[in-house]
Amino acid sequence: MVLYLAGLAIAANIILILLVLAGAFGPLPRSQELEEIRNPVASEIYSSDGELMGTYHIQNRQYLEPHQVTVSIRHALIATEDARFYRHRGIDYRSLGRVFFKTLLLRRESAGGGSTLSQQLAKNLYPRSKKGLLSMPVNKIREMAVATRIEKIYSKEEIILIYLSTVPFGENTFGIRSASQLYFSKEPEELRMEEAAVLVGMLKANQTYNPVKNPQPALKRRNMVLRLMVQSEFLDPDQLDSLQALPLDTRYHPLPHNAGIAPYFREYLRMELDEWSRNTQKENGEPYDIYTDGLKIYTTIDSRLQQYAEESVADQMASLQQVFEEQWRGNDLWRGIPGDQVLINDGREYDPAMETEEPRSMEVFTWEGPAERTFNAIDSIRHYLQFLQAGFLAMEVGNGKIRAWVGGINHEYFKFDHVRARRQVGSTFKPLVYLAALEKGISPCEFIPNDSVTYEEYENWTPRNADRTYGGYYSLKGGLVHSVNTVSVHLLMQTGIDTVLEMAHAAGINGEIPPVPSLALGTGTVSLMEMIGAYQAIANRGIALKPVYLEGIEDQHGRVLFQRSRDREEDTICSAGNAEVMVEMLRQVANQGTAAGLRSRFGITADVAGKTGTTQNYTDGWFIGFTPSLVAGAWVGGDLQHLRFQDMQHGQGAATAMPIWAGFMNRAYRDDHWDWLENEVFSIADTTLEKLECADFSEEKPRELRPLEQLRKEIREEGFFRRIFRRKKRR
Repeated sequence: MVLYLAGLAIAANIILILLVLAGAFGPLPRSQELEEIRNPVASEIYSSDGELMGTYHIQNRQYLEPHQVTVSIRHALIATEDARFYRHRGIDYRSLGRVFFKTLLLRRESAGGGSTLSQQLAKNLYPRSKKGLLSMPVNKIREMAVATRIEKIYSKEEIILIYLSTVPFGENTFGIRSASQLYFSKEPEELRMEEAAVLVGMLKANQTYNPVKNPQPALKRRNMVLRLMVQSEFLDPDQLDSLQALPLDTRYHPLPHNAGIAPYFREYLRMELDEWSRNTQKENGEPYDIYTDGLKIYTTIDSRLQQYAEESVADQMASLQQVFEEQWRGNDLWRGIPGDQVLINDGREYDPAMETEEPRSMEVFTWEGPAERTFNAIDSIRHYLQFLQAGFLAMEVGNGKIRAWVGGINHEYFKFDHVRARRQVGSTFKPLVYLAALEKGISPCEFIPNDSVTYEEYENWTPRNADRTYGGYYSLKGGLVHSVNTVSVHLLMQTGIDTVLEMAHAAGINGEIPPVPSLALGTGTVSLMEMIGAYQAIANRGIALKPVYLEGIEDQHGRVLFQRSRDREEDTICSAGNAEVMVEMLRQVANQGTAAGLRSRFGITADVAGKTGTTQNYTDGWFIGFTPSLVAGAWVGGDLQHLRFQDMQHGQGAATAMPIWAGFMNRAYRDDHWDWLENEVFSIADTTLEKLECADFSEEKPRELRPLEQLRKEIREEGFFRRIFRRKKRR
């Protein structure tokens, strides 16, 4: 009877094996499919100097190069997971017997499992599925069948390489390369023997033996791996005690999508790459997928300049936030701002119940690090909105390459990108007014009255100077250097609003720019990226270049899928001579004007040019400056425009944004790779300097200046016809 039952069991197993091999429980992968093993692989983004900036991924998986599988990793893996790896062809029958007797009957942990590395690889590549009561035997038979096919196609070293590239390590991390970066902040070839043992030990149960969350079990498991290496003669017994005595030393570096270099830039690039991938097909006709196809993406970002930009933003904004909170201490920052207004930036629908809902404990951002706070929904949103934000962008003048991009103070908590946000630009817009005037033939030494003029045809609007002083006359040079509002508006009206708008559009500004006199004071909403482009054109002798940030894309085999064209996309916005005049005038802004703090406060002695900007009620602070080779700019403000400094001393662009620029440049000057920036000198022709040999300020009215009443009459007439024309145009 026993023999009869045993025979039935054997026959049933044979039938089950034949059914699995025949595909009754789902088709087995064919040899061709196994030769082209395809698993989701993260695409990698690289800086111009070869640094890995981050990845786009569904699963954080990076394939290994052969040289990254060190002897320590290979020996730890084989000793722990498949001691007879080199002596079988996918199925280790001796290990199967050992599992039955030692692991199941004697409960010995060190006995190891019955699945070979090839079988585990088969399970990683083709996850198990539910088959009812037959799930376990069917899945085991499938894995054995796939393992034998894998062994016929790949060498033993190739199997190890693929296995270590696909095995899970917890926290949505796959492959030992990603795990090395996550838990030890290094590449796998840099792992010490005890560190390799930690990661290999995690394969038994990656959550249980997570070295960060469960250090004691992980330490115990690491030491078990080291003992198994001695047992397999991969490790000298004399080394065992000293290695086991070492503490568990991790350098945990979480790798969410926002981690890494330039997260705001990578998010902007991701949207463009999504569009590219949908319109670019592989040989099989399928579109590329940046999250699974393991692409190599090469950018213009310089990792060193990016680091200096991020450090400078963090230093200034942490300090500025303290000043901001101190200024508002004792006052209600949210007075007059109802809950529904608070939610505008959060994108959530307002419910009055939010104000009275029960608070709960949550982890929130602070400049001192993550902190526990007890908030309800409205409290939480107010907490985040109270932080001042910043944007910073740096671009090379001669080629338009973006070298640094910081869109906010912390991408993990604040996703909105302020490099692309449109805000009022204040006096940083004035150089375009002056440049348009020069192009129209107005001399930089023509004098403009510093009079308080009411523009009746524009709702009786009257521009006011920051210091509230009026009288006398300024040359164009003096008006810009000292950022005199009345002079700038007068010059705008003399040049013509349409002329200035044309200049702005030619320089790449496409934001909402109102055709009104206040345009001269920067009431238009423009992005930092657009303003950087406009200043780049001035620094580049009137030639505006389209920003460049993507150099090329390769597939995981090194085939070039996209290469940036070397033909520059450019537009000439003004004559080279007038661009030189503007450069010289902006140099004087840095030497003796509103940006003179670059010299006195921040010790910058290099040849630089630039302009500060502050909008009404100190809502926005700006500074854009450039050397002959690099143009960079910063914006500072609150996401809610109600939240701002209360005085000029703290709220002006020279106090909020300019320190970010100065901190960035001073760091660059100290870098051996970029220190040449400090020694550059603008090349200004003698004829240009001669054009600017005029006093900044005069109490006498020059003869060439038109009478003020005549100018007012022209403005009223021009305003009347412009309003008629624009109404027709809108229709």
